[in-house]
Amino acid sequence: MSSYVAKRAVQACALLLFVSLVGYAIMSLAPGGPLAVYLHNPQVTPEKIDLLRHQLGLDRPWYLRYAAWLGGLVRGHWGYSYYTGRPVLEMIAERLPATFTLMLSAFILALVLSFPLGVLAATHKYSWGDNLLSLGAFFVWAMPTFWFGLMLQMTLAVRWHLLPVAGIHDLDNNSARDLLRHLAMPALVLGIGSIASWSRYLRSGMLEVLSQDYVRTAYAKGLPARRVVRRHVLRNSLLPIVTIMGLDLHVLFSGAVITESIFGWPGMGRLFLAALNNRDYPLQMAGLMVSAALLIVGNLLADLAYAVLDPRIRYQ
Repeated sequence: MSSYVAKRAVQACALLLFVSLVGYAIMSLAPGGPLAVYLHNPQVTPEKIDLLRHQLGLDRPWYLRYAAWLGGLVRGHWGYSYYTGRPVLEMIAERLPATFTLMLSAFILALVLSFPLGVLAATHKYSWGDNLLSLGAFFVWAMPTFWFGLMLQMTLAVRWHLLPVAGIHDLDNNSARDLLRHLAMPALVLGIGSIASWSRYLRSGMLEVLSQDYVRTAYAKGLPARRVVRRHVLRNSLLPIVTIMGLDLHVLFSGAVITESIFGWPGMGRLFLAALNNRDYPLQMAGLMVSAALLIVGNLLADLAYAVLDPRIRYQ
C-alpha cells in the first residue's frame, strides 16, 4: 500500500505541474489583463501603465513568468496579489478556516441525509416515497444554485426571520450557536446537490446488490431485513458512491464560490471570484492549484477506501 501511495503522489505532482502550465498559459494569453481596468481611465497615462506593467513583470514572456512563479511555489512563496499587494498565501490562510467550515458542514449534511434517503428509496422501489425522492433529486439537479439560495434567504431570513440573511457572525455575537445559525443556509445550498447525487447512486448500487443470489440466500435463512441491508447490501453498494464522494471535494470547493457570494461568507470562494474579476493572476493560479489538488486528493482517498470496503482489492 505504501508503494502505491508513493507512486500516486509522484503522478499527482506531475499532473499538478501540467495543470499549472496549461492554466498559466491560457490565463496569460487571454485578452485583457490585470491592467485593462486602467486603459479607459484618462488620469492614468500610457507611461504609468507601462511602468506598472514592468513593475509587475507583465512585460516579460509568459513562460518566463511561469518559471518564476513555479520556482516561488516550490519554495512556499505563492506571489503577491496584483490588487492588494498582499502575499497570496497570507490571504488564503485568512479565508481557509471559513471555507473549510462551510465545506465540512455541507459534506456532513450530505452524508447524514443521503444515506437514509438512498436506503429508503432502494428498499421501497417504485413506491410513492421512491417516486417522490426521484422527483426531488431531478428537481435539485435542474435547479440553479443561486436561485435556491435566494429563495431560502427570502423565506427563512426575510419573511420568517428564522435565520440570518448573510455573514458568518453577528457583530456583537461570536458564539458557536450564532455560527451555526449563519451556517445553516449556506451549508444546505452547498450540500443539496451532493444529497441528491449520493442518494441516487446509493439507490442504484443497492438495487443491483439486492438482486444478487447471496442476498436472496440471506433472506431465505430468515435473517432480519435490517441486518441483511446493513451487513450484506449497504457495504457492497458503497464502491460507486465512494468515487462520487471523492470527486465531490472538488465540486464543493467550486460550489463555494457561488454560495459564499450569495450569503456573504468570508471564505476563499469570494476571494477567488474577486481575483477572476480583477484578473489577479497570482490569486487565480492559487485557486486553480487548490481546486486541482482537491480533485487529485479526492480520487486518491476514494481509491484507498476501495481497499477498505472490498477485501478483494489489493494495491501493489
